[in-house]
Amino acid sequence: MELSLAHPAIKAFMCGSLSGTCSTLLFQPLDLVKTRLQTLQGGMQPGSARVGMVTVILSVVRTEKLLGLWKGVSPSFVRTIPGVGLYFSTYHTLKQHFFQERSPRAAEAVLLGAGARTVAGVFMLPVTVIKTRFESGKYNYVSVTGALRSVCQTEGPRALFSGLMATLLRDAPFSGIYVMFYSQTKASLPKEISTSAYAPVAGFGCGVLAGVLASLITQPADVVKTHVQVSPQLRTAEAVRYIYREHGFQGFFRGAVPRSLRRTMMAAMAWTVYEQMMAHIGLKS
Repeated sequence: MELSLAHPAIKAFMCGSLSGTCSTLLFQPLDLVKTRLQTLQGGMQPGSARVGMVTVILSVVRTEKLLGLWKGVSPSFVRTIPGVGLYFSTYHTLKQHFFQERSPRAAEAVLLGAGARTVAGVFMLPVTVIKTRFESGKYNYVSVTGALRSVCQTEGPRALFSGLMATLLRDAPFSGIYVMFYSQTKASLPKEISTSAYAPVAGFGCGVLAGVLASLITQPADVVKTHVQVSPQLRTAEAVRYIYREHGFQGFFRGAVPRSLRRTMMAAMAWTVYEQMMAHIGLKS
């Protein structure tokens, strides 16, 4: 099928999938480091060296070689390629349906981004669970399909939807806040910049700013989601109590640096590539 003849939602899906592929391949190591930091066991002895991002990177490279930093990239691809495509196609469809004549206001942008992410998040949650377990280093899965089969056989299909509430509490607000900040900062750009050859660079900068703010606000929910998906016997409330008991309030911000770097750069790149591709094929993003 010619791309020019495809439905606008399909075009948005294809543009989103390609943008998600590029960003996932580049920033997967940051996701792995974030997961390892969040799943470190508590009870470290007083005075012991604090485990940080660099320590985890060196440990992974030393024990699993350089390519170990890309462990979990296959489920990340399985999740991101259709997931980002579904997110952008849903976002495009909702925006064209409700805001064809004008740009969404700040609160409307939050609902638009949150709604699109909720649809994509629910559909892709089983692969998200597998991806998190791959990255944690606690499971010896060989392939995505093998991991799905193993979970269904040993824990039941319900385990594939563990952490649903924490995932939605993380992803829906992140996307809503991101879309709000991104759209508002882009709209405030001077016209001579937004219409110049530097527009993609300016858009990327707006994406970075929006990503940092959204990542920090939703970090506690991400830590809870990781614990629930790695240890499915934990419920969301139990995970919250466990994290606070073992690590205190700061435990809810474990892995904040690699996650902020990854989510910020991934989102900024995905939106920049998506908007440029949509403009190239003659669609308003």
